[in-house]
Amino acid sequence: MTRPASTTANAILERCDELATYSSMDDGLIERVYLSPQHAAVNALAGRWMTEAGMTTWQDAAGNQCGRLEGATPGLPALLLGSHLDTVPSAGRYDGILGVLSAIAVVDRIRSSGRELPFALEVVAFGDEEGTRFGRALLGSRALAGTWLDEWWQLEDQDGISLRDAYVHFGLDPDAVGEAARSRGDFVGYLETHIEQGPYLEDENKALGVVSSIAGARRFLLTITGQAGHSGTPYERRRDALAGAAEAITTIERIARSAQLIATVGHLEVFPDAVNVIPGKVEFSLDLRGEYDTERDKVWLQIEEAILEICQRRRLRLTSIQTHSAKAAVCARPLRDAIADGIRSTGDSRPMSLFSRAGHDAMAIAEIADIGMIFVRCKGGVSHNPEEHVTEADVAKALDAFEATVLRLADGYEG
Repeated sequence: MTRPASTTANAILERCDELATYSSMDDGLIERVYLSPQHAAVNALAGRWMTEAGMTTWQDAAGNQCGRLEGATPGLPALLLGSHLDTVPSAGRYDGILGVLSAIAVVDRIRSSGRELPFALEVVAFGDEEGTRFGRALLGSRALAGTWLDEWWQLEDQDGISLRDAYVHFGLDPDAVGEAARSRGDFVGYLETHIEQGPYLEDENKALGVVSSIAGARRFLLTITGQAGHSGTPYERRRDALAGAAEAITTIERIARSAQLIATVGHLEVFPDAVNVIPGKVEFSLDLRGEYDTERDKVWLQIEEAILEICQRRRLRLTSIQTHSAKAAVCARPLRDAIADGIRSTGDSRPMSLFSRAGHDAMAIAEIADIGMIFVRCKGGVSHNPEEHVTEADVAKALDAFEATVLRLADGYEG
């Protein structure tokens, strides 16, 4: 059977390159954030490709671009395929994007084959996974999962534009966001193809892997307050917030490494930020991830206790605000088995199982559907970086495995 030319690995990579041109950054760098002109442009492009693949299309009430191919009879529950089209600043061109384009290609292949499935196929290109603009990740998938929180309307971007105002400017109705919500009965499951964002497939010389679970993440904004003062102040009289923060950050790393969890401090701001002034306040972020929520939460309590001890010893004050929380998500065994069979069909007789340390839209969708994920080898494990890279050969295997997974689920579907 001849597959559509638009569903080859080369065509998918060319589309990744095309989407990379929609950016708010110059010099070939990529940044595409929620509810921006670039978001609208890539939704329109993805919608066109969905239409060409035979789907009916719509943009939902949260700005996610959606498409649907009916099954053997209209109105059946759907197998949802997708990922996201937004990016971090100075992003690579495959994180999220490869998953959306692979989903469109698989639907196109199945439609072109003439095979009728016992369920519908839907594709979703989520508008916000990264949380770059408003500081809250998974806004698109949380809306679709029906777990949107009204308190988010007060979030503001760096220009002081509220999420509510951004919705209106984008052409969406904030009061209608609930219309994006879907229910468990709408779907038979959710599948996402994604670059690994880690080195383990490459280390094992494997193109693809089966995701076992996705790390549960908690994010905090921590503030250590001391007293600003002249740089000539004697050490014994200093209440140096930056020195305390530095000790806290190395303590975070020590505790997390010992517990085999992932902890990242990626933002730090010093006040008053002058060369001859002892810092009086420091704000820094903490992103804490673990395979199991109970272990992650236990480590957070250890970290908090340790930082409080540092602050007490240095005559400083700690305040902490949790800015994000996502439960760990376990991939459903039937979907994992189907993915493993799909990978075997590409010639890998022993598919590798991997725990995802990075978060994904699948975490939010797990509230309303069983989830499964395919990882694709990423050069050096580098992601969120212009050096992000996949090979055409690996993408070809990913497309074949993804299609085989969907057909395997169709063969075993009992309704």
